[in-house]
Amino acid sequence: MIRGINKQIVEVKDTDNRYYESAYLVVKPEFASVERAILEREARRLVRSMDAPSSIKPRFGKLSPWLRLLFPALLGAGIATLVVCAILL
Repeated sequence: MIRGINKQIVEVKDTDNRYYESAYLVVKPEFASVERAILEREARRLVRSMDAPSSIKPRFGKLSPWLRLLFPALLGAGIATLVVCAILL
């Protein structure tokens, strides 16, 4: 049980983030007197800008899906070329 905690917390329920459902942000004491709407707006902006956790980030860049399709296509075209050349010779 925690007692004697006097902190202002902003809860963001609608995060617009595919990884996080909600977030709780603790406001620094010097900003506790700032208008609540401003704090909530900044909290939503912060959570929306958050990226995927490092353990589930894609390892490759944006070209990855194209490279994954291009390599098998080129391999299949090469094999087909070899088969056709072998039949014709």
